[in-house]
Amino acid sequence: MEDPCLSTQLIDGDGVFNVSGLESFMKEVKLAECGLSYAVVSIMGPQSSGKSTLLNHLFRTNFREMDAFRGRSQTTKGIWMAKAQNIEPCTLVMDLEGTDGRERGEDDTAFEKQSALFALAVSDIVLINMWCHDIGREQAANKPLLKTVFQVMMRLFSPRKTTMLFVIRDKSKTPLENLEPILREDIQKIWDGVPKPHAHKDTPLSEFFNVQVVALNSYEEKEELFREQVSNLRDRFQQSIAPGGLAGDRRGVVPASGFSFSSQQFWKVIKENKDLDLPAHKVMVATVRCEEIGYEKVATFTADEEWQQFEEAVQSDYVPGFGKKISSLLDRCLSEYDMEAIYFDEGVRTSKRHQLESKLLQLVNPAYQSLLGHLRTRTLEAFKESFDKAVEKEGFAVAARDSTQIFLEKFDKGSEDATIQQVNWDPSKVKDKLKRDIEAHVVSVRATKLSELCATYEGKLTKALAEPVEALLDSASEDTWPAIRKLLQRETKAAVSGLESAISTFELDEATEKELLLRLENHGRSVVESKAREEAARILIRMKDRFSTLFSRDADSMPRVWTGKEDIKAITKTARSASMKLLSTMAAIRLEEDGDNIDTTLSLALVDAARPGTTDRSIQSLDPLASSSWERVPEERTLISPVQCKSLWRQFKAETEYTVTQAIAAQEANKRNNNWLPPPWALAAMAVLGFNEFMTLLRNPFYLAVMFVVFLVGKAIWVQLDIANEFRNGFLPALLSLSTKFVPTIMNILKRLADEGAAPAAPERQRETELQPRNNSSNSNVTSAGSSSLTSSENGPEYSSPVAQ
Repeated sequence: MEDPCLSTQLIDGDGVFNVSGLESFMKEVKLAECGLSYAVVSIMGPQSSGKSTLLNHLFRTNFREMDAFRGRSQTTKGIWMAKAQNIEPCTLVMDLEGTDGRERGEDDTAFEKQSALFALAVSDIVLINMWCHDIGREQAANKPLLKTVFQVMMRLFSPRKTTMLFVIRDKSKTPLENLEPILREDIQKIWDGVPKPHAHKDTPLSEFFNVQVVALNSYEEKEELFREQVSNLRDRFQQSIAPGGLAGDRRGVVPASGFSFSSQQFWKVIKENKDLDLPAHKVMVATVRCEEIGYEKVATFTADEEWQQFEEAVQSDYVPGFGKKISSLLDRCLSEYDMEAIYFDEGVRTSKRHQLESKLLQLVNPAYQSLLGHLRTRTLEAFKESFDKAVEKEGFAVAARDSTQIFLEKFDKGSEDATIQQVNWDPSKVKDKLKRDIEAHVVSVRATKLSELCATYEGKLTKALAEPVEALLDSASEDTWPAIRKLLQRETKAAVSGLESAISTFELDEATEKELLLRLENHGRSVVESKAREEAARILIRMKDRFSTLFSRDADSMPRVWTGKEDIKAITKTARSASMKLLSTMAAIRLEEDGDNIDTTLSLALVDAARPGTTDRSIQSLDPLASSSWERVPEERTLISPVQCKSLWRQFKAETEYTVTQAIAAQEANKRNNNWLPPPWALAAMAVLGFNEFMTLLRNPFYLAVMFVVFLVGKAIWVQLDIANEFRNGFLPALLSLSTKFVPTIMNILKRLADEGAAPAAPERQRETELQPRNNSSNSNVTSAGSSSLTSSENGPEYSSPVAQ
């Protein structure tokens, strides 16, 4: 459970030191028993900035806080002191009257300076409470007050390192790491501008003060986050006097028992010191009036129609004569300031004039930077247009150099036109960016042009190689790969020569040029290799096509008719040898002249191994195709491995066997058709045994007429029923089919005979015409049956041997 908070008013609003109250307070908190183990924390800052609220949350004190519903007014008068709750070691907290309050008025700032100097003198840690939006301001950020405090403190007291903890309230979106450097820079400027005694002329600020910065969110808008941040800050005050703590420097610390007397003496010295009086009236008036004039001139310049027109115009485009016109406006504004401030203190007047000029230039700078940006964009666009035209007329490198120099000079002229007389702003950064943009565009165009040239010559090389290489691979002879190498060398040399001439205007470095030419050479090789791989993927189709061409056509490319005189075995061997030659040609890429034994290996393994004489088990056990790579052929140049060749050859033989079988069947059928006479012994038997019947026919010709009529009728029935085709489907199906068609066919024949007898005799030719389509259909069936073997072999259907059938 926390102890009740103890507090007292140390100095009232009139500057009277409460000696009895401090003595009583020290007894209640038992301060005398602490020795040197105590710390003093004070807070200063503008009125109504939440100092008391911060202390109450931070140290759990009970200082009076402002009631926001009653308006903003002075809450703390003078200086109050309380003991922090649950913080070790004993920590005394002083709440100072806020600065810049309306209750004391504009002219009574002496107490503010006195109380601030007192806080710095007696405290180990001084919290400077300030609004985030006041950073960078002159009065709100307590800069004049700190300047006076620094100056008097150096003369009155020995160096004691006090921690100044700047607490930034209601932190905005601006990160703390961006706000802190501004604060430290302002404090350093104040320190550097303070006149120092000789003893401390070179003493750095860090010898007197340890400056730290912390930021807190709004208490009203983000209370939870505020409390969390305050809790983290409270932890930093635990053991604050330990080495490395907030109050780690304990030089000149007064023992706790003498704190009351020491504080009284500090306040007495501060009250009696004349240097803390307000500045001279003349300087004060000059300061206030010159600042007012400066604010008026800034407002007048901002509202000037001519300036607004320039500011609006420069947002969209480059404005010629910008520098002269803006310089004229600035001269007019500063001249008006000089005329109105001429009778005020010269030092103040000059200082405020510099501040006014700085503010005016800050207003103008965005427009100036925007103008340079438009100038850079316009120059870059003009360069691109001019450069594209120049490249078409002259060499690339020459056009790039000349155009770059011309347009950088144009930018220099444009930036000179934009120069403002009152300031020496350097446009070199914008020019460097323009130069980088120009170089980037040149590099981009060069890359595009080179890419187009390379693509053009690669396309030409591809066209010159693709079809010839395909034709050479299709021929598959001993000279195929030597011819391809010769073609590749010739066409690549021509393409490289053309590209080398085309890129000479780019003035490329030797390494880049070699890289482009080498890439073109490699492209030629890749075209050949790609075409070879495409053809290798279709090798089985190519082999079957070649076999079919050589097997089914003679030397004059005419279709073969299997009359029985052809040597099918020799023709088959020739066709398969040619197909194997195609396989060996496509097995590997041979763009180098190093020899290989692929052809020999395939011949031994696929042709010689199939001969009847090669039955030796030792020879058959050594299969040269039982490998995944060829001897003396790198893996990257292998298109078809030995194992794949063996598989392809097996598949090839299986799919072409049907064609060979069909040819043999056609040859045997042809032989049978040509041999229509019976054997000689049959003829002799017929002559001996049929002598009597022969003589009977000779004696009675009527029998011959009857037999002839029977023959004609039988021939008609044979043709009408198509008995030959019916029996191809089998004996039983043929009988069933003929039984259903026999009677209608007889009736049809008799009807025709009756019709012909009743009608006038028709020419014999008409009768032949009626019978001709049927004979043709029969012949066409035979022809189609004889030619089906080639088509079936190309499609590779499943089949069974006609002999087996």
